[in-house]
Amino acid sequence: MIATPELHTRTIETSLGSIGVTIVGDGEPLVLLHGGGPGASALANYRDNLDAFAGFQVILPDQPGFGASYRPTEADLAERSITEITVDAMYQTLHALGIDQFHLLGNSLGGAAALAMAIAHPSRVLRLVLMAPAGGWLPTGPTPTEGQKEMFRYYNGDGPSLRKMKNFIRVMVANPRLFDDAAIHARYEASLDPDHVAFYHRLNAAFAARRGMDPLWKDLDRITAPTLLLWGRDDRTITLDGAWIMLRTLRDVRLHVFGGCGHWVQVERKPEFERLVSEFLGTGA
Repeated sequence: MIATPELHTRTIETSLGSIGVTIVGDGEPLVLLHGGGPGASALANYRDNLDAFAGFQVILPDQPGFGASYRPTEADLAERSITEITVDAMYQTLHALGIDQFHLLGNSLGGAAALAMAIAHPSRVLRLVLMAPAGGWLPTGPTPTEGQKEMFRYYNGDGPSLRKMKNFIRVMVANPRLFDDAAIHARYEASLDPDHVAFYHRLNAAFAARRGMDPLWKDLDRITAPTLLLWGRDDRTITLDGAWIMLRTLRDVRLHVFGGCGHWVQVERKPEFERLVSEFLGTGA
């Protein structure tokens, strides 16, 4: 029987604001960056995957605006993009933890931050795992995508509701039955923090002003880390058709596509996700 991993929570003070971090285990550092949907946080994204990463020191930071971390202001978001802010905050956090080199995994908004971190300091990222990363993707279909529209709707109009959360999850995954009422309620309750709601309005406005995410695809050739791309074939948020630019440009890249899977690979295809990532990080496959 596998023991439940012990979670150690810390608050790291950076020049931007405080960053909430959960640390699990010992070994080579593995940083997990969460996505950006309503109610998102590091533990909400990855808690159920932690057993698979025994043997690593798993670092789970809440990115600026989410979970236990500080909320960037309107002025912050006017000066720099959320990705630029996150990269700064993450590297300050890792410095405070005494971590120089590390493996890095990111999903969606966290995938954009992971890409930008690997672009900014290529030698510090040992191996890179990306699950449908924003910013490195060039879709051939219409944008905003269905999932992006659903995220925008969630906090707008009449504000958050349980019905909206059910719709959001329905678009995020290929099989909504994976989420029972308890899981949906938990995600909904986590989305109601007034500070987070206010931040999301600022973030949506900043995205509109900047016309979307940073164009990280322009600098993909600067990444030196071996890279594993994981994508749901039926992702309606960061669609698979946009992956071609990463396959063409990244120096050392492989792609695994999951049929019958949407945007949350680590949830929808949990055993396969954990096996592929563990093999990639552990064996140099």
